[in-house]
Amino acid sequence: MRALHSLWEDAVASMTVEQVNHVERKPVLPIAFSLFHMAQIEDGSATMLGAGDLVYDDALGKRMGLAIPDHGKHKTVDEMVEQRIGDYDVYCDYQSRVFARTEAWLGTLDQAALDEVIVQRPFPPQIASTFSARVAGEAGMTRSDAIECWIYQHGLRHMGEVEHGRALVGLQGMTS
Repeated sequence: MRALHSLWEDAVASMTVEQVNHVERKPVLPIAFSLFHMAQIEDGSATMLGAGDLVYDDALGKRMGLAIPDHGKHKTVDEMVEQRIGDYDVYCDYQSRVFARTEAWLGTLDQAALDEVIVQRPFPPQIASTFSARVAGEAGMTRSDAIECWIYQHGLRHMGEVEHGRALVGLQGMTS
């Protein structure tokens, strides 16, 4: 998780708010979408899995200057292409706080907690069609499965979007 988070930290440290908010053309999502989406999904997932209270609240969203105070998971690309981050420093601080909380919480988990089935089969509709349903075992989804899918793999997937977006604004990718 630390390695994944380090990619995101390096990415945000090497971009400007103008680059983050750039829209190549509609309906290509701005980097701002991927940044806020990934951080807020990790924030919510870690909370649901036992890491403690959400870092995000509406006041933070206002300070961040979000055009759309929503992670966008259930919205269309046409809606989320309008996402912008107004105060990039506030966003960067939010991301750092989410990552620190996730990493601290992961350090407290033992094998029994990781192996606990947290969502039994048959899965509810909001999980049944997801990649995490394919990863889960016969009994259902363990906490480890959820961490892997909802935080780690989700973060890697969206890092690919960020790397593509970086190319569109003249920056290099994050790794070779």
